[in-house]
Amino acid sequence: MDGQKIPGKMVAIGIAGVAVLLLLISSFFSIEAGDRGIVLRFGEVNRVVDPGLRFKLPVAEDVVHMTVRVQKTTTKTEAASRDLQNVQTTMVLNFMIDPLKAGTIYSTIGLNYNERVIDPAVKESFKAAAARYTAEELISKREQLKTEVQHFLRDRLGVFGIMIVELSITDFEFSAEFNRAIESKQTAEQNALRAKRDLDRIKVEAQQKIASAQAEAEALRLQRQVISKELLELRRIEAQMKAIEKWDGKLPNVTGGAVPFIQIDKLQ
Repeated sequence: MDGQKIPGKMVAIGIAGVAVLLLLISSFFSIEAGDRGIVLRFGEVNRVVDPGLRFKLPVAEDVVHMTVRVQKTTTKTEAASRDLQNVQTTMVLNFMIDPLKAGTIYSTIGLNYNERVIDPAVKESFKAAAARYTAEELISKREQLKTEVQHFLRDRLGVFGIMIVELSITDFEFSAEFNRAIESKQTAEQNALRAKRDLDRIKVEAQQKIASAQAEAEALRLQRQVISKELLELRRIEAQMKAIEKWDGKLPNVTGGAVPFIQIDKLQ
């Protein structure tokens, strides 16, 4: 009989030992870098622990892991511009959980903070900012629009302990009617630019012709100034010299009248 009781006690002790060992093992847990451990005692947040090997009360406490790394969420949204044009866009938000507020976020929002807080805030911020711009300004002033949306999100999400890292806005999508209007406007602007270039070219050519005509007129004016009395006298003397060179030394055979007289001083 005694021989049969001893094995039973040993089994019971062994089972108890294993149970204690498992209980001890389950009392320890580890948190990876970039995470925080939300320790729940009977379902309520008791404390938040940093990365490393930690201890918890067995049975009474559970641990929820929450990342505090940079996360990304993509939100498709639409809004109306100041000139009442419907516009759709996709906004990509990089954010992170404030490690000091991880417990509060879990208590008030939970782990699905994207659906509950972030996406609605992104949609609301875009609608509020887009209403200040016309449809064309949404394209030309995208950086300014993005800055306004980021400021709105920092104020809106900061109270929850969600920090904004970066926001990106993809291409806008407008209605087919608006796209046709934009294409028509661009075509008109291109035609106007082409007409302006042609007009500038015509003006340049006209100015070149005017400059050429003015140069010719100036040349003629200078020539007229050169034709002075002295030049006319020189030309007359040159004509007389040519006449003397052609004279054969005989006086004209005439009766009556005066004999032609040549001024020697002028010949000299």
